[in-house]
Amino acid sequence: MNKVFLKRGREESVLRFHPWIFSGAIARVQGSPAEGDLVAVYSHDGALLACGHWQIGSIAVRILSFDSDVLSPDFWEEMISRALAVRKAVGLACSTDGNTDCYRLVHGEGDNLPGLVIDYYDGVCVMQAHSAGMFRAKKQIAEALRKVYGDSLKAVYDKSSGTAPFKAGLDLVDGYLYRKEGFTDDQQIVHENGHRFMVNWTSGQKTGFFLDQRENRKLVGRYAAGRRVLNLFCYTGGFSIYALAAGAQSVVSVDSSKKAMELVDRNVVLNGFDTSAHTGLCCDAIEYLKEAEEGKFDLMIVDPPAFAKHRGALKNALRAYQRLNAAAISKVAHGGLVFTFSCSQVVDKEDFALAVFSAAAQAGRSVRILDRLNQPADHSVNIYHPEGEYLKGLLLYVE
Repeated sequence: MNKVFLKRGREESVLRFHPWIFSGAIARVQGSPAEGDLVAVYSHDGALLACGHWQIGSIAVRILSFDSDVLSPDFWEEMISRALAVRKAVGLACSTDGNTDCYRLVHGEGDNLPGLVIDYYDGVCVMQAHSAGMFRAKKQIAEALRKVYGDSLKAVYDKSSGTAPFKAGLDLVDGYLYRKEGFTDDQQIVHENGHRFMVNWTSGQKTGFFLDQRENRKLVGRYAAGRRVLNLFCYTGGFSIYALAAGAQSVVSVDSSKKAMELVDRNVVLNGFDTSAHTGLCCDAIEYLKEAEEGKFDLMIVDPPAFAKHRGALKNALRAYQRLNAAAISKVAHGGLVFTFSCSQVVDKEDFALAVFSAAAQAGRSVRILDRLNQPADHSVNIYHPEGEYLKGLLLYVE
């Protein structure tokens, strides 16, 4: 195994179990590791600290183990079993009534597997590798999933073409790593808190569904009865389904993706709702909000895609969040609610709250924060890696 030696004094973050080693902390490399190779990490004086995947970029090593320079043969099975145990502990992976049969199984650093995401959809595991190391280990990971889930596993689908680093020279073609005999579907109906959703993991965004908003969708259901709801950037209509189920007077779902809007309509029918209470619009959500009549909606969900994917885009992203939220706060009815979110990892909770505060001031309305929102338990945050807390939101009451 190639060896990485750190500069004097730069081992402190490793000793605090932070799973990243930045290139600037490295004094020298013994050997010539290719991207994705396992490397052993040593202090300046030769003490073994950790081992992990080597990669090209500012994050040079993603740590997999802090106590060994060689991964054991059952490493992947053990780590996935530990991740599944967490989901069972929070009641997600042990439901027998079919109320919820989809969840995030592996959440990167949150499950001590940096660079790996696995979502579970009623027997189908959809994997996304965000590092060359995880991509190269995909067959081992699939085999571990088969051992952990046994006969209940229907398929393992690799969807890493949009997430794994192209510079690694990898053959980034999405496809099945395992299919149970007789299972031929590329989509299926899953259940979340008793609601039904069609998930297509081959052509849908991310792994097919945004599982990270499960608890926030449930919260929308608590407030939606009798209200006129606007769901912006709705994707396949998760928030819309919860609002309709709660007895919303009307729901308008807006997204620029035609495929997403087709799935929204399908999900409305799947759940048996009166289609006259729902309107789906395939158009630009920001432009729709600008043209919307003031007071037409008394509950809005503002859940845009990430406005900043790297720190260099932070300032522009914060301005975009301010403009978007100012428009929502200006247009929502008196006594209305705004659920507003950011999924940009580089935008922290304080920055986002400040952007929304500025938006409220710009709109010139009295606004109260009723709740602070975040990601659910299956998108766990490693206490040694606070950067993993990416989803943040606010529930606003607007007079």
